[in-house]
Amino acid sequence: MGVKGVHQGHGAIVLPIEQKLNDEMDIRKDKYLRGGEANLEALKDKKLKGQLAVREDLHLRTAQAAAKAEKYLLPSEEGYLEPEGLEKTWRIKQDAIAPAVDVLSARNQYDIVVPDLGPYRLDFTPSGRYMTVGGQKGHLAIVDMKQMSLIKEFQVRETVRDVVFLHDETMFAAAQKKYPYIYNRDGTELHCLKEHGAALRLRYLEQHRLLASINEYGQLHYQDVTDGRMIGSYRTGFGRTDVMQVNRHNALLSLGHSGGKVTMWSPTSSSAVIEMLCHRGPISAIAFHPTNRDLMATSGKEKKVKLWDMRNLQGPLQTLSGQAETLDFSQKGLLARGTGSFLQVLRDSSGNQKYEKYMTHPLVKGYQIEKVLFRPYEDVLCIGHSMGWSSILIPGSGNPNFDSWVANPFETRKQRREREVHSLLDKLPPETIMFDPTKIGTVKPPRKEKPTKEEKVAELEAAVEDAKDIVPKKKTKGRSKPSKMKKKKQELIAGAKRPFLEQKMKEDEQAARKKQKALEQVELPTSLQRFARKKAAT
Repeated sequence: MGVKGVHQGHGAIVLPIEQKLNDEMDIRKDKYLRGGEANLEALKDKKLKGQLAVREDLHLRTAQAAAKAEKYLLPSEEGYLEPEGLEKTWRIKQDAIAPAVDVLSARNQYDIVVPDLGPYRLDFTPSGRYMTVGGQKGHLAIVDMKQMSLIKEFQVRETVRDVVFLHDETMFAAAQKKYPYIYNRDGTELHCLKEHGAALRLRYLEQHRLLASINEYGQLHYQDVTDGRMIGSYRTGFGRTDVMQVNRHNALLSLGHSGGKVTMWSPTSSSAVIEMLCHRGPISAIAFHPTNRDLMATSGKEKKVKLWDMRNLQGPLQTLSGQAETLDFSQKGLLARGTGSFLQVLRDSSGNQKYEKYMTHPLVKGYQIEKVLFRPYEDVLCIGHSMGWSSILIPGSGNPNFDSWVANPFETRKQRREREVHSLLDKLPPETIMFDPTKIGTVKPPRKEKPTKEEKVAELEAAVEDAKDIVPKKKTKGRSKPSKMKKKKQELIAGAKRPFLEQKMKEDEQAARKKQKALEQVELPTSLQRFARKKAAT
């Protein structure tokens, strides 16, 4: 990495190394301060001045610690394609990128052709070191991406619809023709999950150790892989679907349906937690941003890709034209979409969640893309298609700095055993899966006590008195006659009484409904049961 020189005219003095380091640390510190220091000299209140001085000192020390951590613990920086002049990034091909990268990165450009066993589905471990592939004609394999070596491959001789890793590379699940199966890394069958039926898609909830599946009858299953218990089995009621994705922020499963709806599910609820109409046609793909927990991307058959803010669920933030059969977000927020034999990568260059075209990659004519998946901690995008699987380089897509406590690509056997034990101890119960996980650990607000009859009467009288004290504005041309002023007074009083009267009507309706329900629950004699009101069929 080169250092640019600074020219300050004739006789410029080169700063020492320590001064350069200090200047670099000051630049990093200013980024974390998020604004200049407050001017406390103008304050006259000594107590407030002291409190603010303590806070300013805390903010300064926090920014300095963050700057040190960024410099020494996060030494690598992501790099994107930078065009020059009229050059466009999406016109740069993979052949032009290969000579400009190192030897290890150039190894990630390959094309595995298995024409008789596709199309292929892919999945990575959280560290990105291992990849499992599953061909629709029964081909299963595990690949070590660091050594670029094949660990195991075998043929199950029946349809494989999806594959997914479990807690690590030692076990993975495959959705086969009749049931999902669990295999170890040696290809030995460990379990056959007959309760799931003919699963179309599989997803694994890592923090909760749950394997989720959606079968061809629209049934959603959750199974705990630690003790084998079936946590939940629900019929969605929206028909067959093969679009399923998990939100890593709250662990809710999202399903895309043929009616254009996206539903979100929790293992403790028999009905959908969220239902939102996203498209006018069937949903073809769903993806969630890994770091921006509020961003979701969906694509529909009407050739639209929409970005949604999960905080309000009102309208799309951005609508992009074009078909997408598969979507995936990278660790740095790049969005890949593929359809047919064409792949496009979008980037939010402005930081305002406005995605623009970043890179494109046409596959060989005749290849049909089945799934696109970014490899964690690498600038690599893997593509599963009808003729095998391919890998291309997407600069700036992966996080260049990994946390060895979270995902370690260089993990040893001893470290893997320790991590597995710790993850079992830290396993979260299914009840923690909810739309807003920040509610966990908060105090539930106390229930408001119902006001008594005397308090309600007092509130009504106070509202009426306040309405009587209101003086209407005087208007010209006879609109302030005593008769009209009296009528306005009466309207103000009636408006003050209206909320209380509506509340009383609601309470009376609820009381009548409870009374009717209690009467229906009374056991009638056998001779009179045929006259009882029949309940509507559910």
